[in-house]
Amino acid sequence: MRTAFSVETVRTAERDLMARLPEGALMQRAAAGLAAASADLLGRVYGARVVLLVGSGDNGGDALYAGARLARRGVGVTAVLLAPERTHAGGLAALRRAGGSTLPHGAPGQPPAPSTQAGHRAEELIARADLVLDGIVGIGGKGGLRPDAVPLAAAAERSRAVVVAVDLPSGVDADTGEVRGTALRADVTVTFGAHKPGLLIDPAREYAGAVRLVDIGLALPAVPELEALQHADVAALLPLPGAESDKYRRGVVGIAAGSARYPGAAVLAVSGALRGGAGAVRYVGPAADAVIARFPETLVSDRGPRKAGRVQAWVVGPGAGDDAATVAEVLASDVPVLIDADGLRLADPDAVRSRTAPTLMTPHAGEAAALLGVGREEVESARLTSARELAGRYGATVLLKGSTTLVADSGGGAARVNATGTSWLATAGSGDVLSGLAGSLLAAGLPALDAGSTAAYLHGLAGRFASDGAPVGAHDVAAAIPSAWRDVRG
Repeated sequence: MRTAFSVETVRTAERDLMARLPEGALMQRAAAGLAAASADLLGRVYGARVVLLVGSGDNGGDALYAGARLARRGVGVTAVLLAPERTHAGGLAALRRAGGSTLPHGAPGQPPAPSTQAGHRAEELIARADLVLDGIVGIGGKGGLRPDAVPLAAAAERSRAVVVAVDLPSGVDADTGEVRGTALRADVTVTFGAHKPGLLIDPAREYAGAVRLVDIGLALPAVPELEALQHADVAALLPLPGAESDKYRRGVVGIAAGSARYPGAAVLAVSGALRGGAGAVRYVGPAADAVIARFPETLVSDRGPRKAGRVQAWVVGPGAGDDAATVAEVLASDVPVLIDADGLRLADPDAVRSRTAPTLMTPHAGEAAALLGVGREEVESARLTSARELAGRYGATVLLKGSTTLVADSGGGAARVNATGTSWLATAGSGDVLSGLAGSLLAAGLPALDAGSTAAYLHGLAGRFASDGAPVGAHDVAAAIPSAWRDVRG
């Protein structure tokens, strides 16, 4: 499992470790890892050209010490100093001793205009570089890049150089993944001690490129800020029938979905549920004929959720139209409930909050924005914050769908992030398949956090398998779930 920790947690661990080490030893560990990763990316080290973009503080110090190590191996290193009077003194001295050169980016005490001679010289150096190290802003930075750094970031992105971010791409928020303003887009991020949440959450994740973790010996707490499941973690969570299992012991999931206008939503939710590990699927709603025609193994009832028969979990809402009565009836049950799509709009917030059994809500950004009373762009720019706020407000587990899916519990603790998907999953009905799959895992006995994050992982993987780089339909995604399941199981 990949874990990420907040800036405050990482800094506390760094202070504790620095108190036991000689002065400067921790920065040297980080710089050694950064230099090794840079050398690996360069391939041919001797004679290569590297430009360091150096801001004030320790992030710039890491870049300078790494540059000194590269210079001693025959690399031509130039450090562009964005704050010459506040550059890390020890790192600057080390670079100069190793034969590296410096270029102050403007006059001391004031930021340069983009048209200055130093600015043009810096952009020329970047254009000819083989590798650029982004040491402008560290993990404590807030907001986008300052105006003087924006032309350098643009030059780095235009260049043929490999752009390597030091700990975190400059201009992104380490804790939330927000990008408010201009940020530098890296090919690779070399991060120290622990992943930071912003490296795993969009939109910041898109700026990080491939992420390499350098172990610098931090002692971190047992509970992280964020978790990202991997194959082994998902395999351990998947429900497997035993020798004495029958369809009822494996769990029965109820699907209350579809309408005369949207019968396909019911079919797709059932398709996901049938492949999610539960032993049986009950369907309640007006799309019974369409469901039976496609999936004759479904148990169909026309007597409403309360009289449908025994279930261990309900999925309600996909394609439900304006059927608020069915949503209310499902919410009144004493088993886990997944609420999706129209169900999110129709559900009484007090009825959700008063439930004693687990509730899993699965909005996309637009639905989450409506529930929170904010603009969609606010949710998309602050995805982790939005998921946690919605979970706390409703007393539920929230799965916020998107390019990176986030799952947050109302009780706090580590949230989970998933990035196994593909942009081809942005297709009608894909979310209905995910709801059925997650509901089936709830019925099989998984807690809401595990059910949501496991379903997101399998659904994303199935999307990749089904599309293979081409357009894909939701029914193709459902059909690929067994392949994803087998791949995870190894």
